[in-house]
Amino acid sequence: METPSERAKSRDSGLLPLAIAGGLMLLVVLVVGYPLFQYFFCRIEVPSRHMAVLVKKTGKNLDNGQEIAPGPEFKGVQPTVLTEGRHYYNPWNWRWEVVPQVDIPEAKLGVRVRLYGDDLPYGELIAWQENQKGIVPDVLRPGRHAINAWTESTGDRRRDNYAEYIELHDPIVVPAGYKGIVTMLSGPMPEDPNVLLVPKGFRGVQEETASLDPGTYYYNPYVWRVDLVDCRSKRFDLTTGGEMGFPSKDGFWVTLGGTIEFRVSPDHAAQVLVTYNERDNDDSGQASIEQEVINKIILPNARSFCRLRGSDHSGKEFISGDTRTKFQQDFQDEMARTCKSQGIEIIQALITRIYPPQKIAEPVRARQIAAQQEQQYGKQILQQESEKELAMEQELIKRKQALIEAEQKVVQRVTEEKQAQEVAVIKAEQQLAVAQLELQAAVDLAEAIRA
Repeated sequence: METPSERAKSRDSGLLPLAIAGGLMLLVVLVVGYPLFQYFFCRIEVPSRHMAVLVKKTGKNLDNGQEIAPGPEFKGVQPTVLTEGRHYYNPWNWRWEVVPQVDIPEAKLGVRVRLYGDDLPYGELIAWQENQKGIVPDVLRPGRHAINAWTESTGDRRRDNYAEYIELHDPIVVPAGYKGIVTMLSGPMPEDPNVLLVPKGFRGVQEETASLDPGTYYYNPYVWRVDLVDCRSKRFDLTTGGEMGFPSKDGFWVTLGGTIEFRVSPDHAAQVLVTYNERDNDDSGQASIEQEVINKIILPNARSFCRLRGSDHSGKEFISGDTRTKFQQDFQDEMARTCKSQGIEIIQALITRIYPPQKIAEPVRARQIAAQQEQQYGKQILQQESEKELAMEQELIKRKQALIEAEQKVVQRVTEEKQAQEVAVIKAEQQLAVAQLELQAAVDLAEAIRA
């Protein structure tokens, strides 16, 4: 008969295989079931152009002033998102939502407004630090961005688990021929507040080096403002809005007309904008300072020159050409010099018409016409004398040519006669020689006959 200890041993020996089998089955379940659990229950598939927003269900509770979980150990919406691809998270601890990524359209920029973080100091508008709530200074360029945000202007489905929202704005486009003058709206105050232009990075109109050339710029409209200044050439008629005139040295009123072609110097566009722009031009973002430049620079300088220089001459001097020409050249030079110091380039300053006083214009014109006619008659007399001298010289030349031709003919005739004489002498000598030969032959023949 078995003792109790023997029965316990036999029972333990029978349970051991069962325990081993159970452990093996549990191991098989863990080895096979855990990957299946991970794949079917913990898998997060984030397709292309999407992201997954994570919400922690377990962990520490948030404080009353917190909207977003500072880290994964806190409950609530997490600041980071899951990008495209496959991810694994325990559904017991996590909840997620797959949403489209933030898509900034072409020709737009996105301004980020952070809805969580520390409150801004008093008077501040921009969240310069990463842990601050408010408008983020950097902007989003066109394209897709994996940011837990809701774009209000695109009409996307609103959800409750976003950490930021995006405002869409137009970028700054500086056309050809323009300069973009940059003004910092939010930032530290300059050390010297009594200056028109401030160094870059301080609140106010930036220095000339920060001006924008033609192109497209993505600036945060809450941080920066860009005013477009037209630097193309413009024309202005001096008679626009009324005649321009001045009293002459002898008290007569002289009026004139002309055209001035000018432009804002691109290197001094910011200085011109701040100095001469009016508040009426600040609403549209494009500062139309052309009229301000005309009213405050062009016209005052033109009137000043005409009145100061014009009073140095009498009324009749403006009728003659020399004084008019010098006055026009001095006007061009003085306008270019004076306006250059005010940031305006004078391309051309022409006085096209000068109207002297009519009381002296007619007599002076008549005298000038008489003087011109006298000069003309004198020139005609000189021309006739020149023609007379030319005719005499031509006759002398003809006489000399006739004498030369006669001398040539005499020489030629004498030469021909000498040649004819020489030919006749040679021929006579030949005949004489023949006659002598014939005589000798006759003598010889006679002697032969006698013999």
